[in-house]
Amino acid sequence: MSSWGALTLAALTATAGTGLATIHYDAPPPNFAIPSRHGTSYLSALRGRVVVVDFWASWCDVCTAEMKYFVRAKQSYGDRIAVVTISSESHDVAASYFRLWNIELPLVEDLSGAISRTYSVTKIPVTLVLDPNGNVSYVSVGGLSWNELQGAIAEAASTPAARVLQ
Repeated sequence: MSSWGALTLAALTATAGTGLATIHYDAPPPNFAIPSRHGTSYLSALRGRVVVVDFWASWCDVCTAEMKYFVRAKQSYGDRIAVVTISSESHDVAASYFRLWNIELPLVEDLSGAISRTYSVTKIPVTLVLDPNGNVSYVSVGGLSWNELQGAIAEAASTPAARVLQ
């Protein structure tokens, strides 16, 4: 195999599976801060429950259409799941959208695009579902349906949580 062929194969292998070069199934994604009125927490602090991470924008029709699924998931599953949304729009654009539509989900304003770059997100929407151990169990690049989201949450929830031996 030529060095070009090996390089192409390596590049395809790196993105195979999740569709995101830096995100891998059964491994934790990069950590990031989640600011709120109550202070700052981190994605890693949400371990112990299923976590849905959604990269979106208010100008994206597919993103805004599927936002109702994330709201519905939070309402349906309550504290058994966490939903975190990430927008790279200008300051307060996504937050204003949430206020206008009475959406009460955590919002991370990724103003510099650093989180999107770290996650290899080049187009939106992108949704990740993490199992209770904090590992990626589902990735959707593009829009998803309620049935897809519900199935991804159910599958992630069925993952046994790691136990710490004392």
